[in-house]
Amino acid sequence: MIIIGEKINGTRSRVGEAVKNRDADFIRELARRQYQAGAAYLDVNAGTLPAREPGDMVWLIELIHEAAPEAILCLDSANPEALAAGLEKAAAYQPSKLMINSLSGEQKRIEGVLPLAARYKTELIVLGLDDSGIPETVAGRLAVVRRLVGLCREQGLADEALYVDPLVMTISTNTQAGLVTLETIRAVKAEFPGVHLTCGHSNISFGMPLRSVLNQAFMALTIQAGLDTAISDPENRDLKAMALAAEALLGQDRHCLKFNRAYRARQIGPPA
Repeated sequence: MIIIGEKINGTRSRVGEAVKNRDADFIRELARRQYQAGAAYLDVNAGTLPAREPGDMVWLIELIHEAAPEAILCLDSANPEALAAGLEKAAAYQPSKLMINSLSGEQKRIEGVLPLAARYKTELIVLGLDDSGIPETVAGRLAVVRRLVGLCREQGLADEALYVDPLVMTISTNTQAGLVTLETIRAVKAEFPGVHLTCGHSNISFGMPLRSVLNQAFMALTIQAGLDTAISDPENRDLKAMALAAEALLGQDRHCLKFNRAYRARQIGPPA
């Protein structure tokens, strides 16, 4: 399971304060902790106003590189100018491995994001939505993904560089939401076996009690369906344990090495 650490996001109140007040120590520590907890990628979202976001993005990238230089940066913004500034800075540190979060079927995203991904040859999170919104059916989401994969291929991006997010909706408003996500994962994997599958599991439980239980169960189900990436909190020991357990039980962890190593490192199981 590839973990994309989700915490460096300016829409979170504490992170937003740190960006505003230039609290470098807080950002560096957040990056360090996520990487040490097992996040191979770190999402970077300044979450500030468009005029200042490019500068804030560059500032965050500099701090994250200081704290976790081996982490792969996943640049996350709705603002193409912020993405462009961030990619220029990040490419100076790690030109061979960058990710953008994300490309959707919305025309403004296609025009603003896809050329940047092609220019820098990044990995790319691909969302199953377009200008009409999130399709309710598996067929609708697959149609969006099919179009976007085709556009990415035309720009020279390999399927292996794409991380398709089928989009998770909450079961509190639609009890079929989880099933639609699982079936979309299977359908995408069947048609495009080279792509990765990713999602944010916590969306499934919004508005529900015992959210952690639902999130853990959903993690296991999505892995069985074909998910190999999660946009999540790498310090969530229970969710990480569930992911590793599911992989071990599905025969995806040779000799159960990843599960046992995480246990010995006290990343899962009872805290030290």
